[in-house]
Amino acid sequence: MNHMRPKTRIQKKNTKAILDAALVVFSQAGFRGATLDQIAKTAGLSKPNLLYYFPSKEAIHVELLSGLMEVWLAPLHGLDANGEPVEEIVKYVLRKLEMARNLSRESRLFANEIIQGAPRIIDQIQGELRDLVMEKSAIIQGWLDAGKITALDPNHLLFSIWATTQHYADFDVQVRGILQPVKDEHFTDAAVFLEQFYRRALTPA
Repeated sequence: MNHMRPKTRIQKKNTKAILDAALVVFSQAGFRGATLDQIAKTAGLSKPNLLYYFPSKEAIHVELLSGLMEVWLAPLHGLDANGEPVEEIVKYVLRKLEMARNLSRESRLFANEIIQGAPRIIDQIQGELRDLVMEKSAIIQGWLDAGKITALDPNHLLFSIWATTQHYADFDVQVRGILQPVKDEHFTDAAVFLEQFYRRALTPA
């Protein structure tokens, strides 16, 4: 088996095909329900060919999650301590909603991992993610102490943002079943609602 990073055009193409296919299969079936045969079929490759690039289903899953964690944390990294507090938080909310719209399968992959107890990313959650949340919560607490935003628990504020934005990806079938939108028009409505909701919640009386 070749465990080295792909170097040729064909190797890069096949690795991408495998990861794209795995994202589809994992987001639909979860880690336990997914099989290498399903991933190989979706990628248009034979199972032996897939195993040339990845030694196991778990190796593919870890590769996907590692890339996803970096993408997932980018909007929170962007929360600027020197910015206008309400604007910074609302901007973060809208970026998270846009990710729910454009990266819905990635969101469900992450949600499935968490539901299973996060066995493959618990170290990142307790390390990198926790450190970042503590850092940004301290910034929010500073804004709160200065009277620039309403007195709200910073950690639970972030959790609420994750819940209200990622819901549109993780519970996509439920949302569409109730609203029956034309394509993704409900995301426009959600953006209007969430901006209004958080502005009102965050702006001091």
